[in-house]
Formats: sequence, structure tokens, C-alpha cells
Amino acid sequence: MILMATIIIPTPLRKFTGWNRTFETDRETLSEALDHLVSTYPELQKNLLDENGKVRSFIKIYIGDNEAIPDESKSLKLDRQTEISIVPAIAGGSHKKNQGNIKLSPRELLHYSRHITIPEFGMEGQKKLKAASVLVVGTGGLGAPMLQYLAAAGVGTIGIVDFDKVEASNLHRQVLFGVSDVGRPKVEVARERLQQINPHISIIVHEARLTSENALDIIRPYDIVADGTDNFPTRYLVNDAAVILDKPNVYGSIFQFEGQVSVFNYVNDQGQRGPNYRDLYPEPPPPGMVPDCAEAGVLGVLPGIIGSIQANEVIKLITGLGDPLAGRLFLFDALSITIRIMNVNRDTSNPLTGEQPEITELIDYEMFCGLSGNGESASADEEDKSGNQYEKNAQSNWNSQEIPEISVLEFKEWLDRGEDIQVIDIREPYEYEIAKIGGELIPMKTVVEHIDDISREKKVVIHCRSGQRSADTVRELREKFGFENVYNLKGGILAWSDEIDPEVPKY
Repeated sequence: MILMATIIIPTPLRKFTGWNRTFETDRETLSEALDHLVSTYPELQKNLLDENGKVRSFIKIYIGDNEAIPDESKSLKLDRQTEISIVPAIAGGSHKKNQGNIKLSPRELLHYSRHITIPEFGMEGQKKLKAASVLVVGTGGLGAPMLQYLAAAGVGTIGIVDFDKVEASNLHRQVLFGVSDVGRPKVEVARERLQQINPHISIIVHEARLTSENALDIIRPYDIVADGTDNFPTRYLVNDAAVILDKPNVYGSIFQFEGQVSVFNYVNDQGQRGPNYRDLYPEPPPPGMVPDCAEAGVLGVLPGIIGSIQANEVIKLITGLGDPLAGRLFLFDALSITIRIMNVNRDTSNPLTGEQPEITELIDYEMFCGLSGNGESASADEEDKSGNQYEKNAQSNWNSQEIPEISVLEFKEWLDRGEDIQVIDIREPYEYEIAKIGGELIPMKTVVEHIDDISREKKVVIHCRSGQRSADTVRELREKFGFENVYNLKGGILAWSDEIDPEVPKY
């Protein structure tokens, strides 16, 4: 019988495998199996392995539900039942409080009657919820369902951090908001909606960008922090601040059809501290390698599912019921409705909590994540589209070589002077219908087919939504096809809307 192990390909890497979800291999060891995979799909190699042939630091390999330690598992023997999972980075609780002085009014007893009826939950559990305080970072796809369920459940004090405004493109999944809310601050709308859901709780809003300068002060008063972000600088910032302040961190992330949930920095009743985000992913992926939801898309119901699971974990931490996802990573695939739970171990080399910690205070997380350090963290929201973030996202995916690019101001000057320019929009047709700034539509995946339609004589300006996809396209045209006259429009549609014409919709 031929040995066949199965490698499960995560959504972010499936575009390099012809969208195949699994890969069967007859190789005998893990190292040989991974070599078999990348030799079959060469485009996957630079995304999975570094220049030394080692698995990249922002990717974990699991055998069954246990992490495969690279140096120890190279020669690990496989069998036909072996399931190999590739898991990339995608961006104590308050139950120990004394509830003796907590009282529930008759209206509250009615509101929470279905909770109180549960024998294991009862009045004690409801009082613990009322005594607790939780900070939710972000009111986007993950934050919206978390906030709704935490408010409805009766968490006594809920803090919200966000500085973004409601956009029309939020509405297919950020269920706190409606059409009439477009343009309003998210925290303002969220507070109104949550008070309608439950008038018996306190809502504290922090309409601010979470940064290394303010994170400790904002997080400190709360018992638990819940991470609803979708960018790596803020994710590492929230993790490190939670560790420094000794707070549990309920983590969630989403990408297209897949989601992850875990509980980091949890201290159990024996005083043992669980792993944190840096134990799972010591380093972030290079800028642009993992696109955000705005670039890659997300199934509208997925953040509702993942955000609800995060809310469930928060409630478990507060009430002390059940087993939290501490030391475990919950993986969900919405297309196949499959759930896998992987073990997460503490890393002795963790620079924050390892044997020789190097990080004792909050750092510059933009710089740590390979973005231009400016002292500010990325958005606390689930989708970061503010400030100059789109310029940072447009940096090279895995190649640091500079590419020629122009700003939207320079581009407008060229147009105003009447220069002979070919403008190419490499977004998808549906995006073109949402917003356009001129140019011929050639979707990114069809550029090679239209290579003869691209001028080699005049200036060619290529643009997309944020400048990320167009930067990759310019690089490919220069490196593979020898074009020397192509320019990336830095910031794309978002920059044009911000700096040239605010009537052009942002999405």
C-alpha cells in the first residue's frame, strides 16, 4: 500500500496551489513532504520557505494538533493517516473579582433570566459579568458581533477603541451599522446601538488610534482585552501591552473563508501563564504578503462566527466556566464547516516572556512589522484604510528592490500638462464599477495575456485600490518582461480620493 499523508493548504496560500485545499504526498518524512509540495507548486516556495529553505517564522506547521518543531521534525516519519496543517499568521480573568456587593435590579433579572436559569451559570455568573470590564479593540467585522453579544450578556463595563468612520463597504458584515450611519464615527454609533441592546451597562468610548504612547493607559483599567484588529502592528501592540499589564488577550483573525481564535496570556488557577501571540508567531510576515480584508475580501458571515466565538471566550474567562482556548488555536473553515484545534506552546526564545526577555516596554510596531516607522500604530479597526497606511501596505511583498512610483499629486500634474500617458487599472471589474479615476481596465490576473497592449514607448501608470497590487504588477513587468517605463501609482484609488477628489468613493 502506498503511503499518502495529507497536507492542508490554508486559504492565503491556495492561490499558489491552483486553489487546491489539500495535497496528498507519498513522501516518508515531513521535510520530504514539504519539498514535494513546493516542487509541485514552485510559486508557493517563496511564500512558505525563506532563502535558507526553512519554514518562514510567521508560519507554523502542525502534525495532527501538535506543532512540528523544525529542527526535531525534519526526519519525522509520516504515515497514511498523518494530517499536516500549514497555519500562517492572518494581522486570569475577572472571574476572580469579588461579587459580594453586586446587585441586579428586577429589570436586569428579567433581561438575564435565560442566563440565570442555567444551573452552572446562575446568579453568580451574571454578577461576575456585571462586575467585569472588557476592552474591545476595533468595531469592525470582529468587533461588531463581539460588542453586541458582550453587551447583551451583561458585561458591566465595555470599552471600545476605534477612530474610523462607517463606510458603505463595511455594511455587509459590520452588523452594528446601517446605511444612515455612513460617515459617522464608529464608536459613536456603537455606543448608541449597544445602549439600545442593554441599557443596564456602561459603554466607554476611546475615539483614538491605539499607539505605543496610549495603549497602556487605555488598556490598564480593563480586566480583559479582546483583539478585533486586522493589521499586524496593532496585533503585536495589543499582545505586548496585555502581557506587560498582565491581562488576558482574546485573539481573533479572519481571511476570506477562514478564521482563528485563541486566548493569550491567560493565567490559570495554579498561577501558570499560557502562551501569547509571539509564541505562536514570533515575527510578522513581510509587508503586503498577507493582504487585508479590503484587498482579499471576506465572507460576510465569517467575522460574525469568529467574533461570536471570541465573545464566548470572554464570557468563559469572566465566569470561570469551561476551558478557555488558552494554549490552543481554534481554526475554522466556513466552506467545509470544519474545525481544527491546534496546541500552542510557550517559546523559550520569546523576546517578551522567554528565558531572556528583550522587550520590556512597548516598541515601534510599524518598524517591527517592516513598515515605515512614524511612531504611530496602524488602525485599531478590523480594516486599516486611514492616514497613509495604504502607502505602507504597498511595499514589496518579499522583494525589497525599489520600484518606480509616483504620487497622486505627480500623476495629476502629468494629466494636467497633457502628457501622453497610458493608464492601466488592474482591479477587478466590480471594483471598477464602484470607483474609477480613468484608465484602461486590465485585471491583474489577465495582465500577462495583454502584455502586447502595454506600451513600451510612453509612460505607463498602473494603479489599483491601495497601491499594493499595482506595485506587484509593476515589479513583474519590469523583472519578467523588461519594461522600463512603468510606474506604480502610490496609494491608488484611496490616495486619489484623499488628496485629489473626495467624490471618488473609498471602499
